[in-house]
Amino acid sequence: MEIKAVNQASVNEYIQFCKSIYQQNIYYRDSMSRVLKSILRGKAQICKSSRIFPIMVLDEGSIAAVCIFAIVDRMKDTLQLTYFEALPRQEKAVEEMLAYGRTLARQHGIETILIGLNFHVNYGLGLLADHYEHVQGFGTAYNPPYYIDYFQRFGGEEFNLVNYLTQMEGFDFRVDHRFISRISGKYQVRKASFRHIEREAAIYTDLNNRAFREHAFYYERRAEEDLELFREFRLLLKEENLLFLEHSGKPAGFMLWYPDYHELMGPGEALGIKTLIKNKLFSHKIKKFKIVELGVLPEYQKNGGVYALFHKCRELVGNRYDYCESGWILEHNLASRGLGFRWADKEYKHFKVFRIPV
Repeated sequence: MEIKAVNQASVNEYIQFCKSIYQQNIYYRDSMSRVLKSILRGKAQICKSSRIFPIMVLDEGSIAAVCIFAIVDRMKDTLQLTYFEALPRQEKAVEEMLAYGRTLARQHGIETILIGLNFHVNYGLGLLADHYEHVQGFGTAYNPPYYIDYFQRFGGEEFNLVNYLTQMEGFDFRVDHRFISRISGKYQVRKASFRHIEREAAIYTDLNNRAFREHAFYYERRAEEDLELFREFRLLLKEENLLFLEHSGKPAGFMLWYPDYHELMGPGEALGIKTLIKNKLFSHKIKKFKIVELGVLPEYQKNGGVYALFHKCRELVGNRYDYCESGWILEHNLASRGLGFRWADKEYKHFKVFRIPV
């Protein structure tokens, strides 16, 4: 086994290896390679505040596994093992990768390696732990089942995440009209204005930082990082996809949602111009959408703010979709899981994050 650092000349080799893992997989859709390439080339905003160490593990000259080790300036006590991909039956390669990571961590005075966080929760959190024979939803993690086995062997802490799926009949919790009238008088919910995208991204970032301050894997975002993400998907997103909750004219929360664009993509297909054209012509064929993020400031969480966002979203989507999938929720977040059960009756997909001591 040999560890090879990835340089500019080998970025495409890294990307092609990642794609090869899913070459025969009919459930996989490629919506991440554009972001990954930007990170590997050091062009992504997150790279400006991070130290990244992309590597390939070679077995007799052939790539067996890849990952990016990262240290973000707002999470200096953690070495992240991100964007991991590997061939099956490569336990030795993964051991070599972890050994390299432990050495790197010690060099920087770090005692913990976190596996499953792709730099930040806004980029992705968790390895898929079930539902491998379901088409990957847009913005949802997908990986082979043996990835979980690779990291469970190291015996660190294991964190479980879950999401939910509901039919549209129960989307708005079936609350009565009097309650809707009351919260409609208390809150205003508006669509984002992409003509003022810098302002809206700044509001979104501020709400994220205030709403998720106590999240186990959250660290402060910067407006330029979120602005980059919005610009990356600007041609797919509509203003209705980002909703702002306001109370007395001040931002109190937000909801980010979008259609499952993967329903327009074929197996292994990458997000690109073809997807944009299909979305223009065939968006009516998408039957599911996803609530990616829901953030409400603590003082409004139990005062109707969450329901106001759901109600406005229901008004906007009308009868366009049959199903809605939620984003992931940490297992110990009992309040959000309780909301999920009332909304969807049962859990849907599960994900895992691993924290391994150095």
